[in-house]
Order: sequence, then structure tokens, then C-alpha cells
Amino acid sequence: MSLIGREVNDFKVKAFHNGEFKDVSKADILGKWSVFVFYPADFTFVCPTELSDLADLYEEFQKAGTEIYSVSTDSHFVHKAWHDASDTIKRIQYPMLADPTGKLCRDFGVYIEDEGMALRGSFIVNPQGRIVSYEINDNSIGRDASELLRKVQAAQYVAKHGDQVCPAKWRPGAETLKPGIELVGRL
Repeated sequence: MSLIGREVNDFKVKAFHNGEFKDVSKADILGKWSVFVFYPADFTFVCPTELSDLADLYEEFQKAGTEIYSVSTDSHFVHKAWHDASDTIKRIQYPMLADPTGKLCRDFGVYIEDEGMALRGSFIVNPQGRIVSYEINDNSIGRDASELLRKVQAAQYVAKHGDQVCPAKWRPGAETLKPGIELVGRL
């Protein structure tokens, strides 16, 4: 069953963000674009490469009016310890959500029951709190933050220009398509 169009369930979790612990809830994501990036665990191998890649593009996500939320089943205390121990993780400016019960991971369909960890899932959520794009990978396959940013930008463009669609490899400023009978069989 697809999650496209599904509204994010109510949630409230602890987060480590900018050197502080804070609560993050569904109310915090409404009214703006959000990206949820689920990953298996802190102090692992592929995870810091992905989170660092997101940190490199965080300013671009912010320019696009989008907040990033990284999520694992570690506690907010573990997020802080990882931040304090790793020069790579110290660069992160976005909230690191703690989901030790796995509730948020289950709600997004990425929880691995036998392991108590999440799959690598990336979800784009619109300002109304609905999932408009997602991708779930095996935990051995890392993701590319630039492609995630491109998808956010495409989702935002389509939301603003509902009569147009973004073709493969579309980037802001590139041509879009306007579906209609005149395009059938011509692409």
C-alpha cells in the first residue's frame, strides 16, 4: 500500500538540536515543507556519510523552506553523545529526532521489528502534513542528498503549478511539461 498522500500521524518525540534537547511534534511540521530521513543507528558506518551529505546541503534545503529531520531509534542522549564524539556529526544543524520506542518508524513503515532499528527511508512531507514522495532502501545502500533536494524542489514546483509536471532530472529553472493530448506519443 502506497504512503503517497497519507497524512503524517500525530507524534511527539525528543530531539537533539543545536546543542539542546527539545520536543518536536506534528504541529512543528505543519505549514512548511519537511524531509524525514530515517537511518538505522548512531555510531555506525553508512549513516554518518548520509547525515554529513545532508549537512552539506542544509542551507539549500533551508532556502527551499524545508526542514530536515533525521530519525533513528537511538535516544536523544545518544544523539548528543554521537555529536560530541564525531567531527562529522558536529556539522549537523538540523534536528536529530529520537524514536526509541519505534513509534515514528512504524508510522512511516520503516521499522525493522527483529532489529529494533529503521530502514533507510526518505520522506518528503508537504505543508499540509501529507507525504508526497518517499524512498526506502536496504540498510546497505546510502542515499544522495542532492537527489532528495531535487525531489523537494520538484514537489514544491508541482504544488505551485498544478497543471505542470517535472520530467526526469528536472532542476529549478528547467522546462517542465504540461500534460495534454498534444504530448501523447510525442515524447
